[in-house]
Amino acid sequence: MKLIRLISTTAGLFSSIAGVSAGASSSPVTSSRPQLSVRTGITIRDGNFTDFDGLEPTITWENSQQLPNDVDVRYGIDLSAKTTNLASLPRRIWGRASRKFAADRFALSTRLDLDVQRMDTIDFQIDAADDDNDLKLTMVGSAAASLKRLVTSPRVSHVEFTKGFDNDGNRITVNPRYNVNYDHMDVVLTYDADDTLIKVTVSKEDQVVTISQQLNEENMISPTISSDGSLSLAWDRKLGDHNSVRTTLNPNRSVEVEWKDEAWTAHVNFPMEEDNLKGATVHIKRDVRF
Repeated sequence: MKLIRLISTTAGLFSSIAGVSAGASSSPVTSSRPQLSVRTGITIRDGNFTDFDGLEPTITWENSQQLPNDVDVRYGIDLSAKTTNLASLPRRIWGRASRKFAADRFALSTRLDLDVQRMDTIDFQIDAADDDNDLKLTMVGSAAASLKRLVTSPRVSHVEFTKGFDNDGNRITVNPRYNVNYDHMDVVLTYDADDTLIKVTVSKEDQVVTISQQLNEENMISPTISSDGSLSLAWDRKLGDHNSVRTTLNPNRSVEVEWKDEAWTAHVNFPMEEDNLKGATVHIKRDVRF
């Protein structure tokens, strides 16, 4: 019964996305080659790992099409490769429809996500952009998992605007954000001047400043200070061929390392207690695309 409900909901999801082109011109529908990727991950805590239960392989299938009226559609499904239960096999179904207007000045896209194990709601994200005015809008929310309530009863949980300015070749952005669920508002200001990027996040509770300085083509450092006195220092190093290492020191709290090596990504977290590092957590994942 749950599997039948899944198929019905999936059909409604993709029909609603494809429906944006209803009444469109007779231009042909084009499709790209579907992509398949497999992701595996393993987590080790305190050096303890006994068997392969820590492996959580995920299979992702995705495809894209261009519909009439220049509507670009992408859709996909995440599957668990660890279970033999057909009802538990699908994890997430998603689809995005995008279109540009007025000689590509305006862009609008909508993404729908369905958690198959929680099928009573559909998550959505709406993005709109005005390139001439350097303005972007993003809204995130959820709605009941039916086409009628998706249209009439959406609930917005997050909204943000981003406005960009040019200042003698340097770029300034202003990004107010509001989280409806937590009734929390902040503003992110950035100033990008060649090798220096300054980011200031201001809210009623806290103010955070990050200054990122590009030292050379391979190295960048980013100290961060918060109004509560907390400090952190991040060091990004490029290793070539899209490989990189990011090391973040949070004094008296932790040391975090993220190492990307082609399809492999390793996250290591060392909690700090006085001068000791113990209780380390290591998470390794790999993406393989076909």
